Amino acid sequence: MFVNLPLFCMIRYFPESALSQLEFDKIRELLAAHCKSVYAREKALNLRIHTRREIIERELHQSAEFKTLLQQGQYFPNEDSLNLSREIKLLSLPGAVLSGEQFLQIRKLADNLRQIFHWFDKERRLAYPALAEVIRDTYYEKQIISSIDEILEENGQVLDRASPALSEIRMSLFRKRNELRRLFDRILSKLSKAGYVAETEEAFLNGRRVLALFAENKRQVKGILHGESDSRKTAFVEPEETIGLNNEIFSLEHAESREVSRILRELTAKLSVYAELLGSYSVITGEYDFICAKARLALDVNGIYPELQDGSHIHLIEAFHPLLFLYHKKSHKPTIPTNIRLDEKNRILVISGPNAGGKTVTMKTVGLLQLMIQSGLLIPVHPHSSLGIFKQLMIHIGDTQSLEFELSTYSSHLMNMKYFMEQSNGRTLFFIDELGSGSDPNLGGAFAEVILGELVKKHALGIVTTHYLNLKVMANKTPGIVNGAMAFDEKSLQPLYKLIPGKPGSSYTFSIAERIGLHPDLIKQARSLVDEDHFRLDKLLNRTEQDLRNIEQKDKELQKLLRENERLKAEMEKTLHREKHQQQLELLKEQNRVSAERTAYLKEMERKLKQIIFDWRKSDNKQEVIKQMQALLFQQKEKPVSEKIKKKFDARYMEVAGIIQTGDQVKMRKNHQVGKVREIRGKKAVVQIGLIPITLDVADLILIRDKPPAEENP
Repeated sequence: MFVNLPLFCMIRYFPESALSQLEFDKIRELLAAHCKSVYAREKALNLRIHTRREIIERELHQSAEFKTLLQQGQYFPNEDSLNLSREIKLLSLPGAVLSGEQFLQIRKLADNLRQIFHWFDKERRLAYPALAEVIRDTYYEKQIISSIDEILEENGQVLDRASPALSEIRMSLFRKRNELRRLFDRILSKLSKAGYVAETEEAFLNGRRVLALFAENKRQVKGILHGESDSRKTAFVEPEETIGLNNEIFSLEHAESREVSRILRELTAKLSVYAELLGSYSVITGEYDFICAKARLALDVNGIYPELQDGSHIHLIEAFHPLLFLYHKKSHKPTIPTNIRLDEKNRILVISGPNAGGKTVTMKTVGLLQLMIQSGLLIPVHPHSSLGIFKQLMIHIGDTQSLEFELSTYSSHLMNMKYFMEQSNGRTLFFIDELGSGSDPNLGGAFAEVILGELVKKHALGIVTTHYLNLKVMANKTPGIVNGAMAFDEKSLQPLYKLIPGKPGSSYTFSIAERIGLHPDLIKQARSLVDEDHFRLDKLLNRTEQDLRNIEQKDKELQKLLRENERLKAEMEKTLHREKHQQQLELLKEQNRVSAERTAYLKEMERKLKQIIFDWRKSDNKQEVIKQMQALLFQQKEKPVSEKIKKKFDARYMEVAGIIQTGDQVKMRKNHQVGKVREIRGKKAVVQIGLIPITLDVADLILIRDKPPAEENP
């Protein structure tokens, strides 16, 4: 899985400096800065540009998945940056011996893989399939850790129980050292009282315990003189009584060293069968470190995974130059994105416009993003962007300036055009800055047309910058070539660094001369030397570009107003919806109130009817009970009718105060019927209701008048 890929899988580029001219080397350095391990740093500094889609997609998926982990703050167990190539190589050599510290490093590597395998549970393997692909062809071997733990302590020292012989040697050493310590302490105490011992009292020389005596007393103690201090004031003497014990301890220490070496040699031989597996472990941890670095770089530049397509195709939406984006980010300046589309229909883009307007930066943006995507790096573009895969990259940019200082140049030659025309094909991406310059304008322009025509025939995709008018005209009438202009503010004489596709741009030669205050006579003289048609066309381009900018500005204002209108419309709809909802609530409340009144009425009727039935059973006067029932039922039936009559009366008449006399209009108190008084007979009155005269009590009548027309209900 991690073998070196053949050269035919890598992109071909011309010239040798093409990658550095597009500043791909700086992307490699930024990537390497995020790497922890030597493996990952070396891979970043030698980042490969692939041409096989499956490889590119796999690496892009890995970068995108690890970026998601970082954004979500998830922990991934690959923090240690171990460089164990030497240890693993030694492990595979017969007779080699690794130290305890080296085995601890190998254990740490194996434990790192254990954690990685444990992290990739069933759910995470489904959620992050590209990351899980890295460990697909390997496995975790727990015997590596268990074998090391049987032999070594956490500090790398060999355990006493590693072998019976070592255990016995160390026990003997422990006893002999204790015996030596007690004997030495007695001698030291005796000599200290005699005043022979220096301030240091004791020391170790050549692995043996010795006394530190004043130099003038060194012959007062029997033993072996091991040396003196630099000042010659202190002598180091091994007492005669401890020589035998020191010899025994020295011998046991050598035996311990031999036994430890034997144990480590056996452990090395035991684990040598896992040398290849450990090598794959080392590569895996390096791969995850490398993928993590790509994800961190993506976070720095706001990189995303665009759509990847087969064939020659570039569709960049809101694309940023990553280095320029980082530089402006530090200085808190905005970066202008670019939009470019190259496909079968429009294969070559001819960009024109004033100097320092961003033509070269636009070219470098496209080239660098294409290199990054084919290297498995996420790029700063809109998610709807899409790119194809190219097998050749050819570039001729006449400057080596750094984009970090926003420098651009427009001078180069045509020395490499022969190679371009001979080697380009349908899977070639090329960039030519100032095509045709460096020669006589007429001859250079003619030659530039020939070059463009040949590149169109070869179906290559690319971008060309120029000031030549004939190339702008050619792009306008030749299938496969399209014009593009870098926007320029003629009033402020400032470039806008924005590409306007579909139209050629003016160089603003005379406008810039006028704005900077060049003498009018000189400008007039220069104009007289220019072909009139050429001058008129450049002026037309100038005016067209400014008109287009005005239209774009008005379009932005219109879009803003439309968005505001949509917002107000949404708010109005929301208000209407809220009012309608409130009306529905009020209607429901009223319906609930009426239902409650009806329920109460029915319960009351049920109670009264039960009472009447009870009275019917108990009462002897059945007729009286029947009257009660009739009164109850008929009164309830008349009530709605009475209410209707009252409403009808109130609509036409009004009650007034006064004495009722003959000819007055009156209404009956009980049923609101209206009539006219024909005659008064004491407390009685004859009232004409319709065609029938009725005699009623005056007290049962109410004097009324017709309502004025204004007071009648509509």
